[in-house]
Amino acid sequence: MKVIILPIAKNDMLRIGDYIAQDNPTRAISFMHELRKATEVLSVFPEAFPLVSGYEDTGIRLHVYRRYRIFFRVRVADNEVSVLRVLHGAQDYHQHL
Repeated sequence: MKVIILPIAKNDMLRIGDYIAQDNPTRAISFMHELRKATEVLSVFPEAFPLVSGYEDTGIRLHVYRRYRIFFRVRVADNEVSVLRVLHGAQDYHQHL
């Protein structure tokens, strides 16, 4: 499946990188590569990841990578996975979904 990162999720990832770069620019770059790889994992078996509790009817699933939550939706007919948001685990994701 093809992984599509929606613009709002790209902005989430950029904010994460900017935040890390405040203390460690080198680590920010390497972490952004790790985070990108974590989204690419979704292309293999996206339906192996759990549906988000309370959002089952929307088909939103969750992949946890370190302290971050990657929210995505599988579009089988289009053979795509859409990354919706990438949020820190401490954030209240309900207000962002």
